[in-house]
Amino acid sequence: MPTPPVTTRARFIKGVVAILAGCAVNYIGDRLLGIKIELFHGIQTFSFLWILDMFALPFFVGMLVAVIFGLGGKWLCYFPPLIVRAISYYEISHMTGVPQGTALMPLGWWGFFVILVVEASAFGGVMGEIWVKGTYGRSPRQMIYKESSNEAGEE
Repeated sequence: MPTPPVTTRARFIKGVVAILAGCAVNYIGDRLLGIKIELFHGIQTFSFLWILDMFALPFFVGMLVAVIFGLGGKWLCYFPPLIVRAISYYEISHMTGVPQGTALMPLGWWGFFVILVVEASAFGGVMGEIWVKGTYGRSPRQMIYKESSNEAGEE
């Protein structure tokens, strides 16, 4: 079997590092905030720290992934929050159990919250790409035309 080109291997390794770094930051952030969105404590579940864990932390995780990976990182930023949330749900439901006075979030609500977390991460991924690229989108047609006409006039 032929080996892939060096650039493909380097990009793959960069992607794996970006995803692992995003997972680590997301996991550590969850533990520092002390929030587990998989557990329901009643109305006090939806606190300021819970909102930070749902929106701000994934935003920065997505931004980190995009900055590490570079262009195309907005597509990888979906994975770290999804991985961390799935592992956390599995851990609570099958390994550690649900603490006294709480309930495991129903799978439908948990899925909705995961979608929100992943979308916050996607927004961070887009912002990270903007940061890496310096701009977002393509160059305007008139700018390209001016550059080509200036080069033609210099010759």
